[in-house]
Amino acid sequence: MRTRRMQPDVPAPDTPWDEIVPGLWMGGHEFRAVAGQLEFVVVQDQFDLVQTLLRLPGHGPDGGVEHQVWPIPDGPLDGTQLAGVIRLAQAAGEALDAGRSVLVRCYHGYNRSGLVIAQTLMRRGHSAEESIRLIRSRRSPWALHNDLFVEYLRAGLSTARLLEELTE
Repeated sequence: MRTRRMQPDVPAPDTPWDEIVPGLWMGGHEFRAVAGQLEFVVVQDQFDLVQTLLRLPGHGPDGGVEHQVWPIPDGPLDGTQLAGVIRLAQAAGEALDAGRSVLVRCYHGYNRSGLVIAQTLMRRGHSAEESIRLIRSRRSPWALHNDLFVEYLRAGLSTARLLEELTE
């Protein structure tokens, strides 16, 4: 299975973040600005909840913003890491139900954030395929280009977690 590596053919996104469904945003820590140069993304107080899957110092959010951090690799995840993704998706859904805005972010806002966003959408009734299509259409065709994460979603994260725990 192909997982993300530092691939020169994977472009930085054109926006810092994109709204996938009302109130649920997907983003990263850098983007390619209009002039073509890379710019860092610093979250301040634009969202009520920020979930960070790759933490970089100085990228926010502001002190008064709820910030949940769960660093995971953009590669194979163990049972504990998958359990954290499931918890983040549940928290994102609860925040949306309460009318709060949520940003889920990783480095480019493609794979790790896509996994949490897709799980959030699936908990809200979307199929894995619908979730993947929606994310790719709203964020980037590069979103969820990590085939392993797509397979986790198709199998179901709870199932993937149980299988990973059996092999640990």
